[in-house]
Amino acid sequence: MKKRVLLPLALMMSQAAWAQRALSGRVFDAITKEPLIGATVRTPNGQLGTATNANGQFSLATEASALVVSAVGYQSVTLPVSAESGGLRVALAPAVEDLQTVVVTASREAQLRTDAPVAISKLSSTVIQDTKPTQLVELINKVPGVVMLNYGNEQHAMGIRQPFGTSAYFLYLEDGIPLRPMGVFNHNALLEANPLAISSIEVVKGPASSLYGPEAVGGAINVLTKRPTSVPTASVGVQADQYGYRRLQFGGGGMATPKLGAYVSGYVAKQRNGWAASSDYDKVSVNGRVEYALSENTRLTAAASYNDYDSQTSSAVDSVAYYRREYTSTSDFTYRKTYALRARLTAEQQWDARNQTTLTAFFRDNSIGQNPTYGIRWKSGAATATGEINENRFKSYGLLGQHSVQLGWLKSRLLAGASVEYSPTRYNAHQIELAAQLRADKKSVEKYTVTTDRPDLPISSYDTDLLNSAVYAQLDVHPTKHLQLTLGGRFDRMSFEYVNYLDQSSGNKTFQQATPKIGLTYDLSHGRGLYANYSQGFSPPGLTAIFRKRPTTSAGAPAEFYYNLKPARFYNYEVGGWASLLANKVYVDVAMYQLDGRNELLNIRQPDNSTDYQSAGKTLHRGIEYGLTYKPTAELLFRFGGTNAVHRFEEFQLSANQTDAVQNVNGRQMPQAPRWIANTELTYKPTWARGFRVAAEYQRISSWYQDQVNRVKYHDRGLFGARGVSVLNLRTGYSWHETLEVFVNLLNATDELYANAATRGNARPDRTTYTPAAPRTLTLGVQYNFIGRK
Repeated sequence: MKKRVLLPLALMMSQAAWAQRALSGRVFDAITKEPLIGATVRTPNGQLGTATNANGQFSLATEASALVVSAVGYQSVTLPVSAESGGLRVALAPAVEDLQTVVVTASREAQLRTDAPVAISKLSSTVIQDTKPTQLVELINKVPGVVMLNYGNEQHAMGIRQPFGTSAYFLYLEDGIPLRPMGVFNHNALLEANPLAISSIEVVKGPASSLYGPEAVGGAINVLTKRPTSVPTASVGVQADQYGYRRLQFGGGGMATPKLGAYVSGYVAKQRNGWAASSDYDKVSVNGRVEYALSENTRLTAAASYNDYDSQTSSAVDSVAYYRREYTSTSDFTYRKTYALRARLTAEQQWDARNQTTLTAFFRDNSIGQNPTYGIRWKSGAATATGEINENRFKSYGLLGQHSVQLGWLKSRLLAGASVEYSPTRYNAHQIELAAQLRADKKSVEKYTVTTDRPDLPISSYDTDLLNSAVYAQLDVHPTKHLQLTLGGRFDRMSFEYVNYLDQSSGNKTFQQATPKIGLTYDLSHGRGLYANYSQGFSPPGLTAIFRKRPTTSAGAPAEFYYNLKPARFYNYEVGGWASLLANKVYVDVAMYQLDGRNELLNIRQPDNSTDYQSAGKTLHRGIEYGLTYKPTAELLFRFGGTNAVHRFEEFQLSANQTDAVQNVNGRQMPQAPRWIANTELTYKPTWARGFRVAAEYQRISSWYQDQVNRVKYHDRGLFGARGVSVLNLRTGYSWHETLEVFVNLLNATDELYANAATRGNARPDRTTYTPAAPRTLTLGVQYNFIGRK
């Protein structure tokens, strides 16, 4: 009798144990293999579920025979499970048409794109994987309203709600930390980044000063680096083109233990005998990242990047060489050498369900030495000229702390932070003397040669102890179910003690400013919404501008400097919206803005090619940005983005001399400010040939004025006869089971002759200088990937 009772009881206990089996696993991005934080794992009936932790891991006790796994911005999957199911590996594929993308740049923390009352675009891991870029310009130009100019050898300039060029009104960040301290801007700073280490890129258009600080006026670009992968990975590949570019790239990492993971990636590149003369360069770029979970709620991240860059710098060319496609250089001695080492240690603490704190200590060691082509000064008809050699060095020691709390009323969230960084800087520039070999017409130079190095003739020489500090806060409130109100503000202070060795002066100077922001987001439901914001931007003049000797100083007179340059201020008014249509097959977003500038710092080109800094009285930047994504089938994806804009001088005095022909440029368009830019792409990934892709991309930039007085336009005809820039890029590739990848990129497929920049001075005798774009370029690449099963 006893056995009869015990046997059924044992069977019932065994069935109960099986029914409540514990399932565990990890959820990760199918492209990057990075863990997905906060992914939802639930039973099909939705009665039981959990979320993944910071390492993408989950554990769930259930009797269900299947699990549904989903994450914002990814395609959900349903997995059958059984008693024999061990550690589950769930790879979620990005949903490229999903408007509910998670972004971190808008608020420094993860949030839905539709909760951010700003114009923000995200370049996902899928876009990066399909583009296979040699340079970042191939990615950034896909963002609506953005023009990133390719100056060759990874050198570049930018245009976001500003004329494209080298102005200091853009902020470049890596994992939320600026690449450079405020006051030490360089338009080539993104060449100090590693494209192979990028997981995604987020671009905020318009002032982001309330969170990220000064210089984030036209926009902010935040490069998010790869995390340790959930499964062991390793890759090695090569890339080359027909113009002597060669690159060896590598990457790999994974979780050594459930708490400890690491990832490293990088490349070694060189260019020899390229399509442009004097364009050889070498670069080594490596990023590393280690993450350690001290507990379920505490995580440490240590990251470092190393970039060593050494390049010849080919000069711009005159019209004779440009239209003959003679990509010669008037100077074979110019160069740029950049060294950049960055490191950070971040501690993240999740105190409870409502409170989270992040603390980051960071370090930078940077130097740029160059003999720049822009430093060559030549007067028409002269047989001599001058140039310069300069070097800028700085180190930074910084601390950034931030805390966010979910408040109990109106579903509100408060985020507040503070930062401080100390950056000793050193800058030296001296003159070199050149001989100018003239063309037959005596109106242009065929070649410069160095005759004398003159360190005894300094152009600029100073030391500063730069101290930047800031406090900021942002409050998100939901007065109603569908309405979100965002209030933000920041106070920045840039101060420095200096010694100017040119006039033997010393002292200190301070720039400080509060920048507010207010935004509204209204959810219209069914994937549709509206937003509006008002924000301010602030940007102090850079150190190299302040301590530059004015070109108007007469020979033998005491040196005069730009000590009295005013900080630039900008006032941004913006409305926009988004909509998901046709069962999420179509996604559109639109933003209309007006950015009013005050004391905008401009470089006015002089007849001898030098620049004179002036703070413009009033400028206007107004436009409409729009993007469209259409996925009619599982195989096709169409993307279109563009902007129509006007950039105009409202009040700007060029000269106070009554004898000058042009006194001001009030009401005239700013140079290098096209009215229309667009980028569109069609991608085909056939289901009958998985792993294969082919895409066609079209880049369009309308004509622009080359000078401030609006006498001369760049309006050459390109592809389809369009004026300005009109170019076609083709890309294709194939991946065998994610193991072996081959790809081919054909840039400028129709071999158009076009310029990335065409500028001239305001005087009638001045001539245009062109920065030619690359001719048709065929890039081939092969990569082997190892993906472990651990």
